[in-house]
Amino acid sequence: MATGFFKVPQPLNEPVKSYAPGSKERAELKAKLKEMRAEVRDIPMFIGTKEIRDGKKTSIHPPHDHKHLLGNYYKSEKKHVKLAIDAALAARKKWTGLSWEQRAAIFLKAAELIAGTYRAELNAATMLGQSKNAYQAEIDSACEIIDFLRFNVHFMSEIYAMQPSSSPGIWNRLEWRPLEGFVYALTPFNFTAIAGNLPSSCAMMGNVVVWKPSNTAIYSAHVLMKIFKEAGVPDGVINLIYPTGPDAAEVIFQHPDFAGIHFTGSTGVFQDIWKTIGNNIHRYKTYPRIVGETGGKDFILAHKSADAKVLATAISRGAFEYQGQKCSAASRAYVPSNLWNAVKKYVLEDLATMKMGPTEDFGNFINAVIDEKSFDKLASYIDAAKKGKDAKIIAGGNYNKSKGYFIEPTIIQAKDPKYVTMCEELFGPVLTIYVYEEDKFEEVIKTVDSTSIYALTGSIISQDRYAIELATTKLQNAAGNFYINDKPTGAVVGQQPFGGSRGSGTNDKAGSMVNLMRWVSPRTIKETFVPPVDYRYPFLEKDK
Repeated sequence: MATGFFKVPQPLNEPVKSYAPGSKERAELKAKLKEMRAEVRDIPMFIGTKEIRDGKKTSIHPPHDHKHLLGNYYKSEKKHVKLAIDAALAARKKWTGLSWEQRAAIFLKAAELIAGTYRAELNAATMLGQSKNAYQAEIDSACEIIDFLRFNVHFMSEIYAMQPSSSPGIWNRLEWRPLEGFVYALTPFNFTAIAGNLPSSCAMMGNVVVWKPSNTAIYSAHVLMKIFKEAGVPDGVINLIYPTGPDAAEVIFQHPDFAGIHFTGSTGVFQDIWKTIGNNIHRYKTYPRIVGETGGKDFILAHKSADAKVLATAISRGAFEYQGQKCSAASRAYVPSNLWNAVKKYVLEDLATMKMGPTEDFGNFINAVIDEKSFDKLASYIDAAKKGKDAKIIAGGNYNKSKGYFIEPTIIQAKDPKYVTMCEELFGPVLTIYVYEEDKFEEVIKTVDSTSIYALTGSIISQDRYAIELATTKLQNAAGNFYINDKPTGAVVGQQPFGGSRGSGTNDKAGSMVNLMRWVSPRTIKETFVPPVDYRYPFLEKDK
């Protein structure tokens, strides 16, 4: 077999298409949306060599048109979880033995398929199934997943190239082994790219995976699985199932071959998972890798020197793109009193121009929240703000779920910086603003740092470099991704590796080498060319 030190293609971030009127991509996407709305997809589980259509049939509906039927999937039972684990372990020996460049080629091909053949379908699936507008879908389900695949291949090659030095007569080597067992990928609804990255990054490093997507993202997960299959991912390497969380947990976290979890979701669920793993630690062959990106209560902090228009734009985009359902979305803002009137004016002007409705109408900036549970939760917080004395609604506040789960972009002005919506994660188009006395910047920095259990993203808006440095230093543990004069969203693979700590996760930085190194277990090999034949060292000899 021919071998070589292979250099993978240099990754570049995928250009974002505009979907402007008259563009080719706009016409293609509109046609695909029409086609997919007109069909009812039958979505099986993918376990080993089989597409399984077994168990309770469950319907899928667009959040913005919940009476329309997009498709049906088959609810997985505990027996399917066991089958998926067995299929993964059966595929493991052959997959881990495959040359790394062959694994790289599979996922590079997947990136090319998404960039071309499947771009419109994956974007349309995200728009219909997760109620994301065309531009938000493009940057997520096209560009970001393409970037994850291409950059991860590059990072993989860099990891394998990391080798120790050797002394004379010795050759030291590092072998980057996949984990011993299977990895559980538990993925969220809000980013198709994350749903694709969590299983593929583990598989790329030679691991086998059991993948459970969010029920509200199964429609797009099915398209991703088709792409992985067409790209050449062998049967059993990634197994796609749809059990309840408790059913999956009962089987997976008691299995001796459980080797790790790659998770994005709520802090509460992740903490429960960690406890369960800890309670079962004696069952496992090895200590499992626990990697998770969880909640956020992301902030925008403005200094009195900030440009009011810059601040207003950061608020409007940061809080309300994709209905505030990004892990990084701005959900609390601290505005100095000297800027408040101007900022309020600009933001209200922005909101007045934001159209809300279905994703199929490209003129809509705001679409639906993901499901009825989320809708009801957000509505309850809005109602409480309407009735309470410690806050007032200054924009939005209306909601309706008769056709879709629509909540107006809503701004709450809180009198107390510890008001409930300044502290708790809402995950929707609701922003709470606290107006502070303009000369109490250092005091409000302490408030920002101490208000929330989370530490995912945040930003400072200022034209004063001393204020920027002060905030950057004092808030070093308050956000894993920190932005200066920008909104706290929009991390780009290869440019801003993403993740936070505190209650926001393990900060293993998706979109970087850091994350991929969690899915390998290095082995050091030392070879001595001419080994000694006498145990005695020179110091044992007698003085002459």
